[in-house]
Amino acid sequence: MRPWEDPNLIVPEKKVVESAQGAWIIVNGKRVLNLCSNNYLGLAGDPKIGQAAIGAIKKYGVGPGAVRALSGNSILHEELETRFAKFKHTEAALVVQGGYIANLVAIQTLMGKEDIVISDELNHASIIDAIRLAGIKNKFIYKHNEMADLEAKLKEVGVTDKQVMIVTDGVFSMDGDIARLPQIVELAKKYNAITVVDDAHGEGVLGNGRGIVEHFGLHGQVDVEVGTLSKAFGVVGGVIAGKKQVIDYLRTKARQFLFSTGISIPDAAALIAGVTLLEESDELVKKLWENGDYLKSEFKKAGFDTGVSETPITPVMIGEETKAIEFSRELFAENVFATPIKFPMVALGKARIRVMPSAAHSKEDLDTGIAAFTAVGKKLKVI
Repeated sequence: MRPWEDPNLIVPEKKVVESAQGAWIIVNGKRVLNLCSNNYLGLAGDPKIGQAAIGAIKKYGVGPGAVRALSGNSILHEELETRFAKFKHTEAALVVQGGYIANLVAIQTLMGKEDIVISDELNHASIIDAIRLAGIKNKFIYKHNEMADLEAKLKEVGVTDKQVMIVTDGVFSMDGDIARLPQIVELAKKYNAITVVDDAHGEGVLGNGRGIVEHFGLHGQVDVEVGTLSKAFGVVGGVIAGKKQVIDYLRTKARQFLFSTGISIPDAAALIAGVTLLEESDELVKKLWENGDYLKSEFKKAGFDTGVSETPITPVMIGEETKAIEFSRELFAENVFATPIKFPMVALGKARIRVMPSAAHSKEDLDTGIAAFTAVGKKLKVI
C-alpha cells in the first residue's frame, strides 16, 4: 500500500480565509475573531504596506524574471537588504524566499559533512531539515534551554579541527519561551563554536522589533541571525544577517539562492515599507506586548495553564489530541478562530490551542476571545 492510500489518514477540514488578515477575518463565509495568526503587528493588512506594493508593481512590474545571480536582482532587493542590515545593526543581510529556506541556506552552506552541529531539542523543523540536508554526520542534541547540557555536549566534542555550530530558535514557537542566548554566546566563545539563531518569532517582537540579539544587547557576538518576513513583517520571505564576509559567502555559494528566483517586486517593496514603519516607531511592538500580557493574565485567572511562555505567544494547554481538536471546533462555533496544535508539531499528550494576539486586537476583541475560551473550557472540563 502506498502511503497516500492509507485508509486511516485523517485529512483536516479546510479553513479558507476570504478577507484580508486582521483582528477579525472571514473564514469559510463566517466572520470570526482571529487568534491564530502570526501577523504579530497587524501589518499583513496594513494599507501603507499594500500601497507600497501597488506602487512598486506600477513602476517595476511583479516578477524579478530570473534568479538574482543572473538578471533578477532588483534595486528593491538591494534596498531591502541594506535597510534590513541597518535595522538589525549588522554589516550585511541576504533576503531569500522564506524563513524555512533561510535556515537551509545558512546551515547547509556554512557546514560540511564532517563538521559538528549542536542543536536545541525543540528547534524548528526547518533547522532539523537543514541539518539533514547538509548531511552532517556529527550531530548533538542538548536538552531544551539547559545550558549545563549544552556545555556537556561541547565538552564531549572536545578539541577539534572541525567547525562546531550551536544552533537555536530565538523564540520557541510552540511554547513562547526564549533561548538563553547570552549563555549560549558565552559557551560558544569558550569552546570556539559559531552561533546561529533562528529568530523567526523574535523579528518584530523582541528588542523593539529588532529581535533577540537586540533584546539581550549581543550585537556583533552572534555569527548568523536568521529570520522570517512572513510573521511580524506581514509579507513573505526570509533573511540572514551577520558580518559582510559571511553574507558574501552565502550569496556566492548557497544553492537555494543561486538556483531559485527571489521574492517578488511587490513583496520587496512591502517589506521596505515595514522596516520603515518599525524604524519610525515601536508603538505597534508595545501594543503587541500589552495585548499578550493581558491575555496571559486573564487566561490564568480563568484557570488555564499557559505553560512557560515569555512572549505574546500564549499556549492554552489541553493535553489530549482529540480534546484540543474539539476545543477548537467549539471555539469556531463561538466565532473564535484558534487552531489546535498537536502531534507531530508537539509531543503526544502536549496538545494545545496556541493563541496569537496581535497589535491589531483591541481590549474588547481580547475580552471576546477570553469569554469564549472560558465558556468552552468549562464545557469541556478543561477548567
